[in-house]
Amino acid sequence: MKIVTQQEMKELEKMAQTKFHFPEKLIIENVALLGARAILNKLGEEMTQAEVIFLIGKGNNGGTGLGIARHLASMGLEPRAFLLFDEKDGSTEVREQLKIAKAYGVRTTYIDELAPLEAYFQQYSSPKIIIDAIFGTGVRLPLSNFLYDVIHFINSEKAYTISLDIPTGVEGNSGMILGNAIEADLTLAVGFPKLGYYQAEGPRLVGEVQIIDMGLPDALVGEGGDKFLINDNIRDELPRQRNKFGDKKLFGHTLVVGGSHGLTGALVMSSSAALKVGAGLVTAVTWEPQYQEFISRLIPEIMTGYVPNDQAKWGRLLKDLDKYDSIVIGPGLARSNRSRMLVLEVLNNFSGPVVLDADAINVLNLKDDAEVFRLRNAPTILTPHFGEFARFAGISFEEVKKAPYIHLKDVIERINCTVILKGPCTYLGFPNGKTYFNFSPNDGMATGGVGDVLAGILGGLIGQEANLKKRDNLYNLYENMNKTIIMAAMIHTWAGQVAAEKLGVRPMTATSLIDAFPDAFMKFNELLKESHE
Repeated sequence: MKIVTQQEMKELEKMAQTKFHFPEKLIIENVALLGARAILNKLGEEMTQAEVIFLIGKGNNGGTGLGIARHLASMGLEPRAFLLFDEKDGSTEVREQLKIAKAYGVRTTYIDELAPLEAYFQQYSSPKIIIDAIFGTGVRLPLSNFLYDVIHFINSEKAYTISLDIPTGVEGNSGMILGNAIEADLTLAVGFPKLGYYQAEGPRLVGEVQIIDMGLPDALVGEGGDKFLINDNIRDELPRQRNKFGDKKLFGHTLVVGGSHGLTGALVMSSSAALKVGAGLVTAVTWEPQYQEFISRLIPEIMTGYVPNDQAKWGRLLKDLDKYDSIVIGPGLARSNRSRMLVLEVLNNFSGPVVLDADAINVLNLKDDAEVFRLRNAPTILTPHFGEFARFAGISFEEVKKAPYIHLKDVIERINCTVILKGPCTYLGFPNGKTYFNFSPNDGMATGGVGDVLAGILGGLIGQEANLKKRDNLYNLYENMNKTIIMAAMIHTWAGQVAAEKLGVRPMTATSLIDAFPDAFMKFNELLKESHE
Protein backbone atom coordinates (compact mmCIF):
# COMPACT_ATOMS: atom_id res chain seq x y z
CA MET A 1 0.00 0.00 0.00
CA LYS A 2 1.57 3.26 -1.07
CA ILE A 3 1.62 6.38 1.09
CA VAL A 4 0.91 9.71 -0.58
CA THR A 5 1.52 13.39 -0.04
CA GLN A 6 -1.23 15.97 -0.44
CA GLN A 7 0.02 16.88 -3.91
CA GLU A 8 0.20 13.24 -4.99
CA MET A 9 -3.37 12.69 -3.80
CA LYS A 10 -4.58 15.73 -5.73
CA GLU A 11 -2.85 14.49 -8.88
CA LEU A 12 -4.45 11.05 -8.53
CA GLU A 13 -7.90 12.60 -8.13
CA LYS A 14 -7.28 14.90 -11.10
CA MET A 15 -6.22 11.95 -13.28
CA ALA A 16 -9.30 10.01 -12.18
CA GLN A 17 -11.50 12.91 -13.30
CA THR A 18 -9.73 13.76 -16.58
CA LYS A 19 -8.44 10.40 -17.82
CA PHE A 20 -11.10 8.07 -16.39
CA HIS A 21 -14.07 10.52 -16.21
CA PHE A 22 -14.56 9.72 -12.53
CA PRO A 23 -16.22 12.77 -10.89
CA GLU A 24 -15.60 14.12 -7.39
CA LYS A 25 -19.19 13.48 -6.31
CA LEU A 26 -18.78 9.78 -7.10
CA ILE A 27 -15.62 9.64 -4.97
CA ILE A 28 -17.55 11.25 -2.11
CA GLU A 29 -20.39 8.78 -2.50
CA ASN A 30 -18.07 5.76 -2.55
CA VAL A 31 -16.21 6.92 0.55
CA ALA A 32 -19.45 7.84 2.31
CA LEU A 33 -21.00 4.39 1.80
CA LEU A 34 -17.85 2.41 2.61
CA GLY A 35 -17.00 4.72 5.49
CA ALA A 36 -20.43 4.20 7.05
CA ARG A 37 -20.06 0.44 6.73
CA ALA A 38 -16.55 0.55 8.22
CA ILE A 39 -17.76 2.52 11.24
CA LEU A 40 -20.71 0.19 11.76
CA ASN A 41 -18.51 -2.92 11.43
CA LYS A 42 -16.00 -1.47 13.86
CA LEU A 43 -18.40 -0.40 16.59
CA GLY A 44 -21.42 -2.60 15.97
CA GLU A 45 -23.92 -2.60 18.85
CA GLU A 46 -22.15 0.31 20.54
CA MET A 47 -23.57 2.63 17.90
CA THR A 48 -27.17 1.76 18.71
CA GLN A 49 -26.64 2.78 22.33
CA ALA A 50 -24.62 5.94 21.71
CA GLU A 51 -25.09 9.45 20.43
CA VAL A 52 -23.41 9.59 17.00
CA ILE A 53 -22.16 13.13 16.52
CA PHE A 54 -20.65 14.54 13.33
CA LEU A 55 -18.54 17.71 13.28
CA ILE A 56 -18.80 19.06 9.75
CA GLY A 57 -16.45 21.49 8.01
CA LYS A 58 -17.19 23.52 4.91
CA GLY A 59 -14.99 21.62 2.43
CA ASN A 60 -15.30 18.26 0.71
CA ASN A 61 -14.20 16.47 3.87
CA GLY A 62 -17.35 17.86 5.47
CA GLY A 63 -19.39 16.77 2.45
CA THR A 64 -18.11 13.21 2.83
CA GLY A 65 -18.94 13.35 6.54
CA LEU A 66 -22.53 14.32 5.71
CA GLY A 67 -22.67 11.46 3.24
CA ILE A 68 -21.57 9.02 5.95
CA ALA A 69 -24.18 10.46 8.33
CA ARG A 70 -26.86 9.98 5.67
CA HIS A 71 -25.90 6.32 5.12
CA LEU A 72 -25.89 5.67 8.86
CA ALA A 73 -29.38 7.20 9.03
CA SER A 74 -30.47 4.79 6.27
CA MET A 75 -29.07 1.96 8.39
CA GLY A 76 -31.39 2.86 11.24
CA LEU A 77 -29.22 5.17 13.33
CA GLU A 78 -29.99 8.77 14.30
CA PRO A 79 -26.79 10.76 13.76
CA ARG A 80 -26.55 14.41 14.70
CA ALA A 81 -24.44 16.79 12.57
CA PHE A 82 -23.03 20.08 13.88
CA LEU A 83 -22.13 22.43 11.04
CA LEU A 84 -19.14 24.59 11.93
CA PHE A 85 -19.85 26.99 9.06
CA ASP A 86 -22.67 29.03 7.61
CA GLU A 87 -24.40 27.08 4.82
CA LYS A 88 -23.71 29.77 2.24
CA ASP A 89 -19.95 29.44 2.87
CA GLY A 90 -19.79 25.71 2.14
CA SER A 91 -18.30 24.19 -1.00
CA THR A 92 -20.61 23.07 -3.81
CA GLU A 93 -20.24 19.44 -2.75
CA VAL A 94 -20.92 20.07 0.93
CA ARG A 95 -24.04 22.13 0.16
CA GLU A 96 -25.33 19.34 -2.09
CA GLN A 97 -24.61 16.67 0.51
CA LEU A 98 -26.28 18.79 3.17
CA LYS A 99 -29.54 18.90 1.21
CA ILE A 100 -29.51 15.13 0.75
CA ALA A 101 -28.63 14.48 4.40
CA LYS A 102 -31.48 16.64 5.62
CA ALA A 103 -33.89 14.88 3.29
CA TYR A 104 -32.77 11.55 4.76
CA GLY A 105 -33.51 12.77 8.26
CA VAL A 106 -30.05 13.71 9.52
CA ARG A 107 -30.49 16.35 12.21
CA THR A 108 -28.24 19.35 11.54
CA THR A 109 -27.35 22.34 13.69
CA TYR A 110 -25.20 25.32 12.76
CA ILE A 111 -22.91 26.55 15.55
CA ASP A 112 -20.32 29.34 15.63
CA GLU A 113 -19.44 29.08 19.31
CA LEU A 114 -18.73 26.24 21.69
CA ALA A 115 -21.66 26.69 24.11
CA PRO A 116 -24.34 24.83 22.06
CA LEU A 117 -22.05 21.82 21.65
CA GLU A 118 -21.28 21.76 25.36
CA ALA A 119 -24.97 22.01 26.16
CA TYR A 120 -25.78 19.09 23.86
CA PHE A 121 -23.17 16.89 25.53
CA GLN A 122 -24.52 17.80 28.96
CA GLN A 123 -28.10 17.11 27.89
CA TYR A 124 -27.42 13.48 26.90
CA SER A 125 -25.70 11.16 29.35
CA SER A 126 -25.45 8.26 26.87
CA PRO A 127 -22.03 7.35 25.40
CA LYS A 128 -20.81 9.52 22.54
CA ILE A 129 -19.21 8.56 19.23
CA ILE A 130 -17.69 11.52 17.42
CA ILE A 131 -16.89 11.68 13.72
CA ASP A 132 -14.43 14.44 12.87
CA ALA A 133 -15.15 15.69 9.34
CA ILE A 134 -13.97 19.26 9.87
CA PHE A 135 -10.82 19.40 7.76
CA GLY A 136 -9.01 16.91 5.58
CA THR A 137 -5.36 17.02 4.66
CA GLY A 138 -5.72 20.53 3.29
CA VAL A 139 -6.03 22.15 6.71
CA ARG A 140 -4.50 25.60 7.00
CA LEU A 141 -2.78 26.22 10.29
CA PRO A 142 -3.12 27.82 12.73
CA LEU A 143 -6.76 27.01 13.47
CA SER A 144 -9.26 29.67 14.44
CA ASN A 145 -9.95 30.22 18.15
CA PHE A 146 -13.39 28.69 17.69
CA LEU A 147 -12.02 25.48 16.17
CA TYR A 148 -9.29 25.36 18.78
CA ASP A 149 -11.97 25.45 21.50
CA VAL A 150 -14.04 22.75 19.76
CA ILE A 151 -11.02 20.45 19.48
CA HIS A 152 -10.01 21.02 23.07
CA PHE A 153 -13.54 20.20 24.21
CA ILE A 154 -13.78 17.04 22.09
CA ASN A 155 -10.43 15.74 23.34
CA SER A 156 -11.42 16.44 26.94
CA GLU A 157 -14.60 14.37 26.56
CA LYS A 158 -12.59 11.17 25.92
CA ALA A 159 -15.35 9.87 23.65
CA TYR A 160 -14.51 7.37 20.90
CA THR A 161 -13.42 9.62 18.04
CA ILE A 162 -13.15 8.83 14.34
CA SER A 163 -11.38 11.22 11.97
CA LEU A 164 -12.14 11.29 8.28
CA ASP A 165 -8.90 11.17 6.25
CA ILE A 166 -6.77 12.86 8.97
CA PRO A 167 -7.41 14.26 12.45
CA THR A 168 -8.34 17.94 12.21
CA GLY A 169 -5.35 20.09 13.08
CA VAL A 170 -2.73 17.68 11.71
CA GLU A 171 -0.93 18.92 8.60
CA GLY A 172 -1.24 16.35 5.82
CA ASN A 173 2.41 16.09 4.79
CA SER A 174 4.48 17.00 7.84
CA GLY A 175 2.24 15.65 10.61
CA MET A 176 2.83 18.94 12.43
CA ILE A 177 0.23 20.70 14.56
CA LEU A 178 0.02 24.25 15.81
CA GLY A 179 -1.48 24.32 19.26
CA ASN A 180 -4.07 21.55 19.10
CA ALA A 181 -5.48 18.69 17.04
CA ILE A 182 -8.10 15.97 17.33
CA GLU A 183 -6.87 12.85 19.13
CA ALA A 184 -8.46 10.12 17.03
CA ASP A 185 -9.05 6.52 18.03
CA LEU A 186 -9.56 5.62 14.38
CA THR A 187 -8.67 7.41 11.15
CA LEU A 188 -10.47 6.47 7.95
CA ALA A 189 -7.84 7.05 5.27
CA VAL A 190 -9.48 8.07 2.01
CA GLY A 191 -7.85 6.10 -0.78
CA PHE A 192 -4.36 5.93 0.68
CA PRO A 193 -2.62 6.62 3.97
CA LYS A 194 -1.08 10.09 4.07
CA LEU A 195 2.53 10.99 4.85
CA GLY A 196 1.42 13.14 7.78
CA TYR A 197 0.19 10.05 9.65
CA TYR A 198 3.77 8.93 10.16
CA GLN A 199 5.71 12.09 10.97
CA ALA A 200 5.98 14.50 13.89
CA GLU A 201 2.71 14.39 15.90
CA GLY A 202 0.85 12.31 13.32
CA PRO A 203 1.62 8.84 14.77
CA ARG A 204 0.38 9.95 18.20
CA LEU A 205 -2.89 11.38 16.89
CA VAL A 206 -4.18 9.15 14.06
CA GLY A 207 -4.92 6.10 16.21
CA GLU A 208 -5.81 2.97 14.24
CA VAL A 209 -5.80 3.52 10.47
CA GLN A 210 -8.31 1.89 8.13
CA ILE A 211 -8.18 2.43 4.37
CA ILE A 212 -11.43 3.38 2.62
CA ASP A 213 -11.56 2.61 -1.10
CA MET A 214 -12.32 5.66 -3.23
CA GLY A 215 -13.15 3.58 -6.29
CA LEU A 216 -10.08 4.72 -8.24
CA PRO A 217 -9.12 2.52 -11.22
CA ASP A 218 -6.45 -0.11 -10.57
CA ALA A 219 -4.10 1.65 -12.95
CA LEU A 220 -3.91 4.60 -10.55
CA VAL A 221 -3.94 2.58 -7.33
CA GLY A 222 -0.95 0.43 -8.23
CA GLU A 223 1.00 2.93 -10.31
CA GLY A 224 4.26 4.47 -9.08
CA GLY A 225 5.03 5.67 -5.60
CA ASP A 226 8.17 5.81 -3.48
CA LYS A 227 6.58 5.56 0.00
CA PHE A 228 4.91 2.36 1.16
CA LEU A 229 3.19 1.04 4.28
CA ILE A 230 4.30 -2.35 5.58
CA ASN A 231 1.21 -4.46 6.16
CA ASP A 232 -0.16 -7.85 5.12
CA ASN A 233 -0.73 -6.55 1.58
CA ILE A 234 3.03 -6.36 1.06
CA ARG A 235 3.32 -10.14 0.73
CA ASP A 236 4.49 -9.93 -2.91
CA GLU A 237 7.55 -7.95 -1.83
CA LEU A 238 8.80 -10.60 0.58
CA PRO A 239 11.49 -13.25 -0.06
CA ARG A 240 10.37 -16.76 -0.85
CA GLN A 241 10.56 -19.65 1.60
CA ARG A 242 14.05 -21.08 1.90
CA ASN A 243 15.39 -24.29 0.35
CA LYS A 244 14.29 -27.37 2.31
CA PHE A 245 17.37 -29.24 1.05
CA GLY A 246 19.91 -26.62 2.10
CA ASP A 247 22.75 -27.18 4.57
CA LYS A 248 24.33 -24.88 7.15
CA LYS A 249 26.74 -23.46 4.59
CA LEU A 250 23.90 -22.47 2.31
CA PHE A 251 22.18 -20.67 5.19
CA GLY A 252 25.17 -18.51 5.92
CA HIS A 253 27.68 -17.66 8.61
CA THR A 254 26.94 -14.45 10.52
CA LEU A 255 29.54 -12.66 12.63
CA VAL A 256 28.26 -10.46 15.48
CA VAL A 257 30.75 -8.07 17.10
CA GLY A 258 30.08 -6.09 20.30
CA GLY A 259 29.85 -6.35 24.03
CA SER A 260 31.93 -4.31 26.47
CA HIS A 261 32.14 -3.86 30.22
CA GLY A 262 28.58 -4.24 31.57
CA LEU A 263 27.10 -4.58 28.06
CA THR A 264 27.82 -8.18 27.03
CA GLY A 265 24.10 -8.92 27.26
CA ALA A 266 23.53 -6.86 24.10
CA LEU A 267 25.86 -9.17 22.18
CA VAL A 268 24.20 -12.26 23.66
CA MET A 269 20.77 -11.10 22.48
CA SER A 270 21.92 -10.03 19.04
CA SER A 271 23.86 -13.21 18.29
CA SER A 272 21.04 -15.38 19.68
CA ALA A 273 18.54 -13.58 17.44
CA ALA A 274 20.78 -14.15 14.40
CA LEU A 275 20.93 -17.88 15.13
CA LYS A 276 17.22 -18.25 15.82
CA VAL A 277 16.10 -16.66 12.56
CA GLY A 278 17.78 -19.54 10.75
CA ALA A 279 21.44 -18.64 10.21
CA GLY A 280 23.48 -21.76 9.50
CA LEU A 281 26.34 -20.59 11.73
CA VAL A 282 26.84 -17.66 14.10
CA THR A 283 30.10 -16.46 15.63
CA ALA A 284 30.03 -13.80 18.35
CA VAL A 285 33.14 -11.76 19.12
CA THR A 286 33.69 -9.38 22.03
CA TRP A 287 36.61 -7.41 23.46
CA GLU A 288 39.34 -9.52 25.06
CA PRO A 289 38.71 -8.37 28.69
CA GLN A 290 34.99 -9.25 28.45
CA TYR A 291 35.45 -12.66 26.84
CA GLN A 292 35.08 -14.80 29.98
CA GLU A 293 32.03 -12.89 31.18
CA PHE A 294 30.49 -13.14 27.73
CA ILE A 295 30.88 -16.89 27.21
CA SER A 296 29.39 -17.57 30.64
CA ARG A 297 26.11 -16.06 29.39
CA LEU A 298 26.00 -17.50 25.89
CA ILE A 299 24.09 -20.47 24.49
CA PRO A 300 26.33 -23.33 23.27
CA GLU A 301 25.30 -23.27 19.60
CA ILE A 302 27.10 -19.96 19.03
CA MET A 303 30.83 -19.94 18.29
CA THR A 304 32.97 -17.30 19.98
CA GLY A 305 36.12 -15.24 19.70
CA TYR A 306 37.58 -11.99 20.96
CA VAL A 307 39.16 -8.80 19.66
CA PRO A 308 42.65 -8.32 21.18
CA ASN A 309 43.28 -5.17 23.17
CA ASP A 310 46.40 -4.61 21.11
CA GLN A 311 45.32 -3.19 17.77
CA ALA A 312 48.53 -4.54 16.21
CA LYS A 313 47.09 -8.04 16.69
CA TRP A 314 43.89 -7.37 14.75
CA GLY A 315 45.39 -8.60 11.48
CA ARG A 316 44.23 -12.22 11.79
CA LEU A 317 40.66 -11.19 12.63
CA LEU A 318 40.49 -8.79 9.69
CA LYS A 319 42.08 -11.33 7.34
CA ASP A 320 39.37 -13.88 8.19
CA LEU A 321 36.40 -11.54 7.69
CA ASP A 322 35.52 -12.80 4.23
CA LYS A 323 34.69 -16.26 5.52
CA TYR A 324 31.48 -14.70 6.88
CA ASP A 325 28.35 -14.01 4.84
CA SER A 326 27.18 -11.05 6.95
CA ILE A 327 28.50 -9.01 9.86
CA VAL A 328 26.62 -7.22 12.63
CA ILE A 329 28.72 -4.79 14.62
CA GLY A 330 27.73 -2.47 17.44
CA PRO A 331 25.53 -4.10 20.10
CA GLY A 332 27.15 -3.13 23.43
CA LEU A 333 30.40 -2.20 21.63
CA ALA A 334 30.98 0.98 23.73
CA ARG A 335 31.86 4.45 22.49
CA SER A 336 35.62 4.79 22.28
CA ASN A 337 38.34 5.54 19.78
CA ARG A 338 39.19 1.84 19.79
CA SER A 339 35.58 1.03 18.81
CA ARG A 340 35.70 3.62 16.04
CA MET A 341 38.86 2.09 14.59
CA LEU A 342 37.36 -1.41 14.70
CA VAL A 343 34.19 -0.31 12.91
CA LEU A 344 36.17 1.44 10.18
CA GLU A 345 38.40 -1.62 9.74
CA VAL A 346 35.36 -3.85 9.28
CA LEU A 347 33.79 -1.47 6.76
CA ASN A 348 37.05 -1.18 4.81
CA ASN A 349 38.04 -4.86 4.86
CA PHE A 350 34.82 -6.87 4.54
CA SER A 351 33.36 -7.37 1.07
CA GLY A 352 29.92 -8.49 2.23
CA PRO A 353 26.87 -6.86 3.88
CA VAL A 354 27.40 -5.09 7.22
CA VAL A 355 24.74 -4.12 9.76
CA LEU A 356 25.80 -1.17 11.93
CA ASP A 357 23.88 -0.87 15.18
CA ALA A 358 24.06 1.17 18.39
CA ASP A 359 27.66 2.16 19.24
CA ALA A 360 28.94 1.30 15.76
CA ILE A 361 26.80 4.26 14.64
CA ASN A 362 27.61 6.40 17.66
CA VAL A 363 31.37 6.33 16.92
CA LEU A 364 30.86 7.53 13.33
CA ASN A 365 29.41 10.70 11.87
CA LEU A 366 28.11 11.84 8.53
CA LYS A 367 30.52 14.74 8.14
CA ASP A 368 33.73 12.74 8.58
CA ASP A 369 32.73 9.28 7.40
CA ALA A 370 30.35 9.67 4.45
CA GLU A 371 33.09 8.72 2.00
CA VAL A 372 33.75 5.43 3.84
CA PHE A 373 30.18 4.39 3.11
CA ARG A 374 30.19 5.64 -0.47
CA LEU A 375 33.38 3.72 -1.30
CA ARG A 376 32.08 0.37 -0.05
CA ASN A 377 31.16 -2.01 -2.84
CA ALA A 378 28.83 -4.04 -0.61
CA PRO A 379 25.56 -3.26 1.15
CA THR A 380 25.61 -1.39 4.46
CA ILE A 381 22.62 -1.14 6.80
CA LEU A 382 22.46 1.38 9.64
CA THR A 383 19.85 0.87 12.39
CA PRO A 384 19.76 4.05 14.51
CA HIS A 385 17.01 5.25 16.81
CA PHE A 386 16.19 8.96 16.62
CA GLY A 387 18.92 10.02 19.06
CA GLU A 388 21.64 8.02 17.31
CA PHE A 389 20.48 9.28 13.93
CA ALA A 390 20.59 12.89 15.14
CA ARG A 391 24.16 12.49 16.44
CA PHE A 392 25.28 10.77 13.25
CA ALA A 393 23.68 13.37 10.97
CA GLY A 394 24.85 16.33 13.07
CA ILE A 395 21.36 17.73 13.64
CA SER A 396 19.18 18.11 16.71
CA PHE A 397 16.84 15.44 18.03
CA GLU A 398 13.93 17.87 17.60
CA GLU A 399 14.74 18.32 13.91
CA VAL A 400 14.65 14.57 13.39
CA LYS A 401 11.40 14.26 15.32
CA LYS A 402 9.74 16.97 13.23
CA ALA A 403 10.72 15.62 9.82
CA PRO A 404 12.18 12.09 10.02
CA TYR A 405 11.32 11.18 6.44
CA ILE A 406 13.04 14.25 4.98
CA HIS A 407 16.22 13.84 7.03
CA LEU A 408 16.32 10.11 6.34
CA LYS A 409 16.18 10.72 2.58
CA ASP A 410 18.96 13.30 2.84
CA VAL A 411 21.32 11.01 4.76
CA ILE A 412 20.71 8.05 2.42
CA GLU A 413 21.45 10.22 -0.59
CA ARG A 414 24.79 11.22 0.96
CA ILE A 415 25.98 7.75 2.01
CA ASN A 416 24.16 5.42 -0.46
CA CYS A 417 23.22 2.97 2.31
CA THR A 418 20.07 1.47 3.74
CA VAL A 419 18.98 3.22 6.94
CA ILE A 420 16.39 1.82 9.35
CA LEU A 421 15.28 4.70 11.55
CA LYS A 422 13.66 3.11 14.60
CA GLY A 423 10.70 4.46 16.56
CA PRO A 424 6.95 3.88 17.11
CA CYS A 425 6.88 4.31 13.35
CA THR A 426 10.05 2.78 11.91
CA TYR A 427 11.26 4.06 8.54
CA LEU A 428 13.12 1.70 6.19
CA GLY A 429 14.96 3.90 3.70
CA PHE A 430 16.61 2.28 0.68
CA PRO A 431 19.21 3.66 -1.76
CA ASN A 432 16.77 3.16 -4.67
CA GLY A 433 14.72 6.07 -3.29
CA LYS A 434 11.94 3.99 -1.75
CA THR A 435 10.92 4.22 1.89
CA TYR A 436 8.81 1.70 3.78
CA PHE A 437 6.90 2.74 6.89
CA ASN A 438 6.45 0.16 9.65
CA PHE A 439 3.78 1.68 11.89
CA SER A 440 2.97 -0.66 14.75
CA PRO A 441 3.31 1.13 18.12
CA ASN A 442 4.04 -1.26 20.98
CA ASP A 443 5.19 0.26 24.27
CA GLY A 444 6.35 -3.18 25.39
CA MET A 445 9.21 -2.78 22.90
CA ALA A 446 10.41 0.40 24.60
CA THR A 447 12.95 -1.54 26.61
CA GLY A 448 16.66 -2.24 26.48
CA GLY A 449 17.88 -4.80 23.96
CA VAL A 450 15.01 -4.65 21.48
CA GLY A 451 17.25 -2.89 18.95
CA ASP A 452 19.98 -5.50 19.50
CA VAL A 453 17.45 -8.20 18.61
CA LEU A 454 16.55 -6.39 15.37
CA ALA A 455 20.22 -6.12 14.43
CA GLY A 456 20.61 -9.85 14.98
CA ILE A 457 17.51 -10.64 12.90
CA LEU A 458 18.91 -8.54 10.06
CA GLY A 459 22.34 -10.13 10.17
CA GLY A 460 20.96 -13.67 10.40
CA LEU A 461 18.47 -13.25 7.55
CA ILE A 462 20.82 -11.35 5.25
CA GLY A 463 23.52 -14.00 5.71
CA GLN A 464 21.10 -16.62 4.39
CA GLU A 465 20.47 -14.80 1.11
CA ALA A 466 22.24 -16.64 -1.70
CA ASN A 467 21.79 -13.68 -4.08
CA LEU A 468 23.99 -11.51 -1.85
CA LYS A 469 26.90 -13.91 -2.19
CA LYS A 470 27.14 -13.43 -5.94
CA ARG A 471 29.51 -10.96 -7.51
CA ASP A 472 27.25 -8.20 -8.73
CA ASN A 473 26.97 -4.43 -8.89
CA LEU A 474 25.96 -2.63 -5.72
CA TYR A 475 22.55 -1.58 -7.04
CA ASN A 476 21.52 -5.18 -7.71
CA LEU A 477 22.85 -6.32 -4.33
CA TYR A 478 20.68 -3.74 -2.60
CA GLU A 479 17.65 -4.70 -4.69
CA ASN A 480 18.11 -8.35 -3.68
CA MET A 481 18.46 -7.37 -0.02
CA ASN A 482 15.47 -5.02 0.29
CA LYS A 483 12.91 -7.82 0.55
CA THR A 484 14.93 -9.48 3.32
CA ILE A 485 15.11 -6.21 5.27
CA ILE A 486 11.33 -5.78 5.05
CA MET A 487 10.96 -9.36 6.25
CA ALA A 488 13.28 -8.65 9.20
CA ALA A 489 11.20 -5.64 10.24
CA MET A 490 7.99 -7.68 10.06
CA ILE A 491 9.39 -10.59 12.09
CA HIS A 492 10.65 -8.13 14.72
CA THR A 493 7.27 -6.39 14.89
CA TRP A 494 5.21 -9.57 14.98
CA ALA A 495 7.43 -11.09 17.67
CA GLY A 496 6.83 -7.97 19.74
CA GLN A 497 3.09 -8.25 19.24
CA VAL A 498 3.10 -11.93 20.26
CA ALA A 499 5.15 -11.15 23.37
CA ALA A 500 2.80 -8.32 24.33
CA GLU A 501 -0.26 -10.56 23.92
CA LYS A 502 1.20 -13.44 25.90
CA LEU A 503 3.04 -11.56 28.65
CA GLY A 504 1.69 -8.00 28.67
CA VAL A 505 3.65 -4.92 27.68
CA ARG A 506 5.17 -4.32 31.13
CA PRO A 507 6.67 -7.76 31.84
CA MET A 508 7.97 -8.44 28.31
CA THR A 509 11.68 -8.00 27.59
CA ALA A 510 13.92 -8.12 24.53
CA THR A 511 14.50 -11.85 25.00
CA SER A 512 10.71 -12.28 24.97
CA LEU A 513 10.87 -11.33 21.29
CA ILE A 514 13.35 -14.12 20.57
CA ASP A 515 11.08 -16.58 22.39
CA ALA A 516 8.22 -15.39 20.16
CA PHE A 517 10.06 -16.05 16.88
CA PRO A 518 8.21 -19.36 16.24
CA ASP A 519 4.83 -17.59 16.23
CA ALA A 520 6.18 -14.74 14.13
CA PHE A 521 7.59 -17.09 11.49
CA MET A 522 4.37 -19.09 11.48
CA LYS A 523 2.50 -15.92 10.57
CA PHE A 524 5.13 -15.08 7.96
CA ASN A 525 4.83 -18.51 6.34
CA GLU A 526 1.03 -18.20 6.27
CA LEU A 527 1.40 -14.86 4.51
CA LEU A 528 3.69 -16.38 1.90
CA LYS A 529 1.26 -19.25 1.40
CA GLU A 530 -1.58 -16.79 0.76
CA SER A 531 0.49 -15.04 -1.91
CA HIS A 532 0.74 -18.29 -3.88
CA GLU A 533 -2.99 -19.10 -3.71
